[in-house]
Formats: sequence, structure tokens, C-alpha cells
Amino acid sequence: MLASEERQPYESIKHWVHRTLRHALMTGRFQPGEPVTINGLAEMLDVSAMPVREALQYLVADGALELLDNRRVRVPEMVPEKFDEILAARIALETVAAERALPEMDFIRVARLQHLDSLVDDAYDAGDIERGMVANFDFHRCIYEVHSNGVLLPMIESLWLRLGPFMRHAAENHWQSYKVDRHAEAMVAIRDKNAEALKTAITADIQDGIGHLGRTQFLDAAARAFATRR
Repeated sequence: MLASEERQPYESIKHWVHRTLRHALMTGRFQPGEPVTINGLAEMLDVSAMPVREALQYLVADGALELLDNRRVRVPEMVPEKFDEILAARIALETVAAERALPEMDFIRVARLQHLDSLVDDAYDAGDIERGMVANFDFHRCIYEVHSNGVLLPMIESLWLRLGPFMRHAAENHWQSYKVDRHAEAMVAIRDKNAEALKTAITADIQDGIGHLGRTQFLDAAARAFATRR
């Protein structure tokens, strides 16, 4: 069921539809290359076509979806060059956001991060990729939102949005390769007020996590393609 995001009492249908579809993309409920239709989504969400059409327009503008020549909409495919560019942008933005947040991080925030990190571990141990992705995003957001003026965090989330479908696909069988808890390293750096160590932990978390998983996925696909040509 697509609509797991409960509509809040104050929330318009238009905003709820956009938030639901955004969350679905970020957590990989849609696959790279998958077509999406206004009528199909409207039926799944039990709403009219208008709020779905508006939500898709916003998501196309964000780069989370792409509009084809025949006016159909689909989830973009991921290619190695695009993947590397998104990772580089994530590292650049997230290390800046973490460094800016560090002076205002307190023990309450660290305790919350500890809790979120345990949720990440529990989800992946249970094989629940989607729940793990949500907890992982929440962990990172918990750091970056501390010193946010509505600029860096939306930019970071737009990158998560573009990675979500591919991240879910790449992560299905590879989470066992993530051996070092970079979140724990980040929390030590936060306690020590060590900006360089925090940026190093954030960079390693991105590179060792989705970076490793994505490159493994591309290498596996290339190996399969080569084998079929022999």
C-alpha cells in the first residue's frame, strides 16, 4: 500500500499527496526506470487527479522524476556518472551542514542520535530495508537540522530523493558489507566537538554505505552484461 503517510489534520490533500509520493521515492518504493501515471497514483491514494498532477510537477522539477517526450513520467535510471556526482554533492553539503550544526549539539541530541542509530541497526538486522533507510535519513537529518535556515537541508533532501529508488535496489543484498558503524564515529566526534572528525565520519558513512553499495551494483551489472556477450 503506497499511502502509509498519515494525513495530518491541518494538512491539505495537495500537501499530503506530495509528501506521500516524496517519501515513497526517498525510501525506494519505486524502482529506477519505473513509469508512474496520474490515474494509477490517484487510485492508489484515493484522491482526484489534480493533486497528483501537481505533486508530479514538483517532483519532476526536483529531479526525482523525469518527463519523457510523450509526456509520460517515470523514475529516472541511475548511471555511474550521475551516481558519483550525487555522492560528491552529498559529501560537500552534508559535511558543511554537520560542521555548522556542531557548536549547538548537546547531550540530548546525542541521545536522540544514539536511539536513531539503534533503529537503523534493528531494521537492517531484520532485513527491513525501507525502515532502515528511513531511520538512516532521520539520523542524518537529526544532525543537520540543528543549525538550519531552510537552505542546506532542503538541498540535501533533494539528493536523498534522487538516490532513494536506486539505494533501495542496491541495498537489497549488500548491507552485510557495511562493517564499521560510522554513525558511532560521528557521535564520538560530536561529543568531542571535533569538526574534522565529524566531517570524516560523515564522508566515510556516505562512501562506505550507499557509495560502496552503488558501485557494487554497477560492477555486478557490468559483469553480467559482459558475460552475456561472450
